[in-house]
Amino acid sequence: MKKITIDELIALAEQGDAKAQCKLGYRYKTGKGVEQDYKKAVKWFAESAKQGYMNAQFNLGACYYMGYGVKQDYKKALEWFFKAAEQNDPCAQNDIGICYLNGYGVEKDLYKAIEWITKSANQGYATAQFNLAQFYMDGEGVKQDTKKAIEWYKKAASQGNLWAQTNLGACYFYGNGVRKNYKKAFELYTKAAEQGADIAQDRLGICYELGHGVVKNLEKAVELYTKAAEQGNITAQFHLAKCYRNGKGVLQNHTKAFELFLKGAKQGDALSQFYVGVCYECGEGVEQDFAKAAKWYIKAANQDIEEAQFNLCTFYKFGIGVKQNNFKAIEWCSKSADLGSEKAQFIMGDCYEKGDGVERNLKKAKEWYAKAAKQGNKEAVKRLIELELNEDDFIDFPRHEDDLFSDCPF
Repeated sequence: MKKITIDELIALAEQGDAKAQCKLGYRYKTGKGVEQDYKKAVKWFAESAKQGYMNAQFNLGACYYMGYGVKQDYKKALEWFFKAAEQNDPCAQNDIGICYLNGYGVEKDLYKAIEWITKSANQGYATAQFNLAQFYMDGEGVKQDTKKAIEWYKKAASQGNLWAQTNLGACYFYGNGVRKNYKKAFELYTKAAEQGADIAQDRLGICYELGHGVVKNLEKAVELYTKAAEQGNITAQFHLAKCYRNGKGVLQNHTKAFELFLKGAKQGDALSQFYVGVCYECGEGVEQDFAKAAKWYIKAANQDIEEAQFNLCTFYKFGIGVKQNNFKAIEWCSKSADLGSEKAQFIMGDCYEKGDGVERNLKKAKEWYAKAAKQGNKEAVKRLIELELNEDDFIDFPRHEDDLFSDCPF
């Protein structure tokens, strides 16, 4: 079949051919064979949509939804989506669902959102299938059902939906809803990563770094972390920074590691903030600065990073980079201990045993030592034994009111 030229397509569109008008609109929208022009795209989509051509109705709605060639208008977008949906267009059905989900041009209605997205998913639209899987996975608007989520992920993934491939890969990686299978996780992450999905690239890097589902290859891990990091993936930036810090799969470079940690830290990533603090404290890749270390530890600690909280305990106890403050030292130590830090739990036990910064309380000391001991802290085990053995040395004998002449119980 002879391929139609752009001139022939324009001629057909000008003659009122709805299909040609829609195709011409798509050409102008994408810049395929013509100079990209959103306004001309809208013009031709509108001409075709008025004739009831389903694809044009959806595309015109999409232009209003995104503000391409027209002022963004969710209500007008919905009008055209509904017209296309009446003709069972799955793309329009899904987008109507998204509008109900977010309250775009209509009052928010989670159940209507799911109703429309389900219609689309049942017609085989991969994006809707992925969206529906998310609802079941999170239990949002429907009863949480991991098995159903997996079913819909599989349907979308089989059609090449990269986000479904990524999430299904995660299910196999962690054994969520399916039996843990690193090989299947690796295969799915690979498919999504090849389509440029930054999350999949990062997770595929983890597979290569740990040797999960594939032969361990640190250089390949670094390559994948780099690709994802270049797309702005914060987690990948963090993983790449750790590779540079430890010289894993790449020459050790503390300066490069610090730059990557700082990039993530400025975007609010808690672990990156902690490591920026470590870099400033140790002078790794940056000039040593205890005050700046404390600043970043505080940011990470406020996001419940137990190591940052523990380090702040030390900083406040000895006045490192901050004004010495025993109360704040105990406060941060307690928070770290509550989150499970074995070192902090031991120190809390020590504080209660000695009455250091808190009122002496042997019962609480034992409780904290027991928690630390359970995590393998040998010194905590030793202290517990000592407290148990010495407990009998502190018997409080009853005495008469007039027995005031001696401390001797006899």
